[in-house]
Amino acid sequence: MSGVGKYNANAVENHWYDYWMNHGYFHSEVDDRTPYTIVIPPPNVTGVLHMGHMLNNTLQDVLIRRARLKGFNACWVPGTDHASIATEAKVVAKLKSEGIEKSDLSREEFLEHAWAWTHKHGGIILEQLKKLGASCDWERTKFTMDEDLSESVIQVFIDLYQKGLIYRGYRMVNWDPEAKTTLSDEEVIHQERQGHLYYINYTVVDSDQKVLIATTRPETLLGDTAVCIHPEDPRYAHLKGKKVVVPICGREVPIIEDEYVAMDFGTGCLKVTPAHDENDKTLGEKHQLDVIDIFNDDATLNQHGLHYQGQDRFAVRKAIVKELETLGCLEKVETHTHKVGTSERTGAVIEPKLSDQWFLKMKDLAQPALDAVLNKDVALVPEKFVNTYRHWMEGVRDWNISRQLWWGHQIPAYYYGSGREDFVVAATEQKALELAREASGNPLLSIEDLTQDPDVLDTWFSSWLWPISVFDGIRHPENQEINYYYPTNDLVTAPEILFFWVARMIIAGYEYRGARPFEHVYLTGIVRDKQRRKMSKSLGNSPDPLELIKQYGADGVRVGMLLSSPAGNDLMFDQDLCQQGSGFVNKIWNAFRLVSGWETSSDIAMSPSDQKAIEWYGHKFQSALNEIEDHYSKYRISDALMTTYKLIWDDFCSWFLEWIKPEYGKAISQETYLKIIGLFEDNLKILHPFVPFVSEEIWQNLTKRTPDEALIIASWPKLEQPDEDLINSFEHTKEVVSGIRALRKEKNIPFKDAVALTINDVAQIGDYFEAAVIKLCHLSDINYSDQAPDGAQSFRVASNEYFIPVVGHVDLDEERKKLTQELTYTEGFLKSVQAKLSNSRFVDNAPEAVVDSERKKEADAMAKIKTLKSALAALNKSS
Repeated sequence: MSGVGKYNANAVENHWYDYWMNHGYFHSEVDDRTPYTIVIPPPNVTGVLHMGHMLNNTLQDVLIRRARLKGFNACWVPGTDHASIATEAKVVAKLKSEGIEKSDLSREEFLEHAWAWTHKHGGIILEQLKKLGASCDWERTKFTMDEDLSESVIQVFIDLYQKGLIYRGYRMVNWDPEAKTTLSDEEVIHQERQGHLYYINYTVVDSDQKVLIATTRPETLLGDTAVCIHPEDPRYAHLKGKKVVVPICGREVPIIEDEYVAMDFGTGCLKVTPAHDENDKTLGEKHQLDVIDIFNDDATLNQHGLHYQGQDRFAVRKAIVKELETLGCLEKVETHTHKVGTSERTGAVIEPKLSDQWFLKMKDLAQPALDAVLNKDVALVPEKFVNTYRHWMEGVRDWNISRQLWWGHQIPAYYYGSGREDFVVAATEQKALELAREASGNPLLSIEDLTQDPDVLDTWFSSWLWPISVFDGIRHPENQEINYYYPTNDLVTAPEILFFWVARMIIAGYEYRGARPFEHVYLTGIVRDKQRRKMSKSLGNSPDPLELIKQYGADGVRVGMLLSSPAGNDLMFDQDLCQQGSGFVNKIWNAFRLVSGWETSSDIAMSPSDQKAIEWYGHKFQSALNEIEDHYSKYRISDALMTTYKLIWDDFCSWFLEWIKPEYGKAISQETYLKIIGLFEDNLKILHPFVPFVSEEIWQNLTKRTPDEALIIASWPKLEQPDEDLINSFEHTKEVVSGIRALRKEKNIPFKDAVALTINDVAQIGDYFEAAVIKLCHLSDINYSDQAPDGAQSFRVASNEYFIPVVGHVDLDEERKKLTQELTYTEGFLKSVQAKLSNSRFVDNAPEAVVDSERKKEADAMAKIKTLKSALAALNKSS
C-alpha cells in the first residue's frame, strides 16, 4: 500500500456514492431487525439547497448512518412538498414573463403549466443532497401530490368533516394580497415597524362639535360604520345616541358604547371598521353594524373606495392623508411603533378580510399532542422549546385550511344548489352526485349540476400526514410497512416550523394511529453569518453549498457545519469552519498514508513498548466511545463530533502513531501492524457518520473488501469498560513528554541529540510508560534519583521533578542570569501572596474559593523557587 497520494475529495465522493447506490445500502425493506426510521422534512419541490438544508440533512445523515452501523434496519424516507403558495407564485411569474396572465387560463390549463414546471425543476434539491452524502432510501422518494398521498389527504378531509371537525365559516382571515390567498395564524410573521398615528376629526351630525379619532390606517375610514366610546368615559357622555359624519365619504354613522374601548389609548374614541379588523368585526356583530369591504383581493380599493378605486392601499394612505389635511380634518400625526402582520411566504403586509373559508376545529384534537410532549412521550431537544410548544397548544385556534389557489389538493366539497349553503363532501364526483341527490331529494341532479369548491387545502394539511402517508398508513392502516416503520424514531427540523408542522404531525399521529409519530424532535438552530445575521439570498451572505462542497469536499463541509451547531442554538457559520473540516479529513488521510507506507515483518515480535501503546489506545478509544455514546443519547451531535475529532487528531495521530511508528527504514512487527489496523478500523467506524466518504475510502484500501464488508454496513464498535487509571497515568506521561519537548525547544537542543533524563519520582508514578517517553523524546536513558545532576535544567509535573542536562547546549552565564532574574521575581511574587494570606481580615472575609486560590499560588511559587534554586545549584556545580 505504499505510494498513497493526496486525497482527492471529488473523485472519492463520486466513486463511493455510486458504489453505495449500486449496492442498495440505503434501501430498507421490512425484515426481522429493529427498524430505525427518519422521514425527511420535505423541502419545496422547486427549491434549491441552502445552508439550513445542509445542516438539517447532515444531522439526519449522521443519525441514520450510525443506526445502520448499530445493526438497525435504517430507513430514511426522502421527498418533496408541493408548496402551494411558493410554487404557484413561481409558475405565475414564469407565465407573466411569457405575456400570459393566470386569469387568462382555465384551472386545467394552469395546472398543466404547474406540473410542467414541477417536472422540470422538481427534485433538483434531492439530487443536490446526494452531493452532501445523504444516504436516503431514494427508492422511497415521495411527493405530497403523488396519487397515493393525495388520496390520503382527501380521505382525511372527509373523515374529519364527517366527525364534525371541519366546517365552513364566514370569518375574519389573514389575507395575503400578493399571493391572493388566506393564511393560517402560524403563517403570519408579526414584525415591529415604525408607522404613524393619525388624529382625524369627525363632525357630529347637526352640530359644530368634532370627535377626534386616532388611527394607524386612515385609508380604512372609507369602510367605517360606527364610532365607539366607553360608556363610562365622562369626556364623551354628551355624545351618547348621536351620529358623526365620516370624512371624505360623508357617511353618517352611529356613536356606539362599549367597554372594549381603552379610554387611555389614543383619544378614547374608536373608529369601527368591521370588514378590516378582527376586534371591529366583533364589535360590529355585537352592535349589528353594516360591513363595508373597501378592498379588492390584491389590496387595491374597490368601488367603496370612491375616487381612489383601483389604487394600492399604501398609495391611498398617502393620498388620503393629504386630502384630510386639505379638508381641515387632520389634527396631527405622531410617530408610532407597532406590530404589523406579514406573510411568511411573500412578505406582503397581511390584510384582515372577511371571507367564507374552511376551518378545522383544533382544541380537542390538540390535547393528546400537548399531553404527549408534556409527558415526554415525544421529547423535544432541547427542552427549552417545551414551554413555547405548550403556550401555543393551550391557546390553539381553529385552523383555516382553505387557500385561494389552484396548485394543491382541491377541496372535495361539491355545491349543488344556487348558493354556497348546499354542498356535499365526497372523494369523487360520482359519490358527490349520489350524496347530492340524497340531500336535495332530487334524483334528476346530474354531474353538470355540481360545482367543486375551487379552493385548495393548506400545504400543511398534506404534510401533517407525512410520517403516516409515506407508508400508506391512511389508505391502508394495517399494512405491513406502517406497522413496522411507524412510529418513526427521530425528526430533525427547524424550530420555526414547530407549530406549522411538528405539532400538527403529532396531532395527526394520535388521531390516525393512536401513537406518536416520532420519539425525539431534534430542533436545529438558524444558520447565521459572523455578524449574527440570518443567511439569506437578499443579504448576499449565504454561500452556495455546492461551491463549498467543491472547494472543501462534502466531508469537510459536514464537519464544518457540525463543529458549532448545538441543538436549538444558532450556528455562527464561517467558511473557516469548512477549512478546519477539510483539514481534519486530510489529517485522517495522512494517518492512513503513514500507516500504509510501513514495511511489516512476521519475523519481528511485538515489543513491550508497542504492546503498551496498543493497550493504552484501546482503553482511550473505549473511554471516548463511552463519551460519544452519552452525547448521542442526549442528541449532542456537535459534542459527539468534537470527542471524535480530539480522539483522532490528538490521541491517535499525535500520540499513538508517533509512539508506535517504526524507526526510519525499519520494518514493524506484523502482529503489531494488524493490531494497529484493527484500531484504525474502529476509528473509521465512529468517523463514518460524520465523514462517510474518506472513511469508506480508507476502509476499502486497508484491505480488500467484498460488497458485504463495506464500512457503511459494518458493525459499530462494542462498548467496553475502559481502564481509567491507565488512561490517567498516560496523561501524566503526556505532560512529561511535553515538558521535555518544551525544554529542548527553549534550550535549542536538537531532537537528533539523545539526552538523558533524571526523575525524582516523589509521586511514585513508576516506569510503565517509560518506553514511550524514551521514544517520543529521543532519550539516551532514564535514571531515578532525588539529586539533581550537574548542569541540568528541570521542570515539574505534579510533585515529580524531571532533569535534563543542558551543559554544552546553552551559555551557562546567560542561563544563570536568566534563572536568577526568574528566582527574584518569583520570590517577590511569593511575598505578596504571603502578605495577603497573613492578613486575617482577608482570610476571614474573602470567599473560600478565593482564599484557596491564593494558597495554591503560594504552594506553586514555593515549588517553583525550589526548582529554580536546584537548577542554579546544578549550573554552579558544572561551572
